[in-house]
Amino acid sequence: MSVLHLLGSNADGGAETYFVDLVTALSRAGLSEACAIRPHAGREQALTAAGLAVKTFGFGSPLDLLTRPGIASFAKARQARVLVAWMNRAAKHTPKGPWARIGRLGGYYKLKNYRGFEALVGNTRDIVDWMVREGWPADRAHYIPNFAEAPADGAPVDRASLDTPSDVPLLLSMGRLHSAKAHDISLQALRAIPGAYLWIAGAGPLEDQLKTLAGALGLGDRVRFLGWRNDPSALYGAADLCLFPSRFEPLGNTVIQAWAHGLPVVAAASQGPAALIRDGDDGLLVPIDDAEALAARTNALLADPMLRIRLIQNGHARVEAEFSQAAILGQWRALFAQYGAS
Repeated sequence: MSVLHLLGSNADGGAETYFVDLVTALSRAGLSEACAIRPHAGREQALTAAGLAVKTFGFGSPLDLLTRPGIASFAKARQARVLVAWMNRAAKHTPKGPWARIGRLGGYYKLKNYRGFEALVGNTRDIVDWMVREGWPADRAHYIPNFAEAPADGAPVDRASLDTPSDVPLLLSMGRLHSAKAHDISLQALRAIPGAYLWIAGAGPLEDQLKTLAGALGLGDRVRFLGWRNDPSALYGAADLCLFPSRFEPLGNTVIQAWAHGLPVVAAASQGPAALIRDGDDGLLVPIDDAEALAARTNALLADPMLRIRLIQNGHARVEAEFSQAAILGQWRALFAQYGAS
């Protein structure tokens, strides 16, 4: 009896990346799974290479009359006992049938899209509390955070390959090129961080605008726009410090990943990072939209090796205690077992 995961997004972002990470990790742990996804060549290749059965569907507008019955047919062929809908678009196309339906929420989504589902999973405690406040039954609202893990044999990116000197402070900013991620704040802060270089890894609608801003600020020679990358571990491994100034961030998976990769973090105190980070203990927090504060705390961290070591050690301890892959997979498998899938 298997689990069928549904992903209706064709974007490249943190949620989509974690979808692949979790599904493939569960498969390696012995869970029988399949995936119904919107067409995306890279994702199809990654999932297929991991040995998963993958089928693509349109996940279109309400006039899309093919996706839901197609998924139902695929689920029956796979003898699925559980269907997991990742985000709203997938939830809208998740068919009823002889299976349990579980919604996985990484944000404050419209719960009407999950009407009739047997359970919801939020990846932060605040999201789970919000579900219950919105009327979702508490006994069917589950908290399962994201896991983070650095590969044991991962090699860092060669800085020279990205025209970056080996002896300069290297800052890494991960995330879609979208206003919510506040890459503009990282760029403004960089002006006051002498000698540092900044790698911005991500794709999105603000690429041209951010590149124009970097030029206008006179930072063109110290900023590298890397686009969408499939090697985040290699980027974390090459950097000295992670900047995460998001204006809106329900979770902040970048924080957990930085901890797992031994990289200290300076983040804006948006909802997710503020809930995750213990300021001064396992990371540093600054006010949202405050480039001056981001620069000041980054400079202080770069000048204090003992502080960097403490943040790295405590961040690693947080991952081991709360966000290890083994613990998170165990929670998902226990939930699936409730509905006869194991």
